[in-house]
Amino acid sequence: MFRKKKKNTPDLPCVCEFCEHAAIINDECNVLCGTKGIVHREYKCKKFSYDPLKRVPRTLPPLPKLSEEDLLW
Repeated sequence: MFRKKKKNTPDLPCVCEFCEHAAIINDECNVLCGTKGIVHREYKCKKFSYDPLKRVPRTLPPLPKLSEEDLLW
């Protein structure tokens, strides 16, 4: 039988918040895991499989303000 490879990323921790088996619930600190039930967002188990769609990207820094001289060519 073939096993699905785990998609770990070195820059993100392997926590249930980013797992494809977990579903976000209305609780701030818990998620609903398909294998373990309700667990803390920071919980780790060996069934972890990274889901890139659950990651919230960092906000971009604000753009510098341009003067009117910069806008005129």
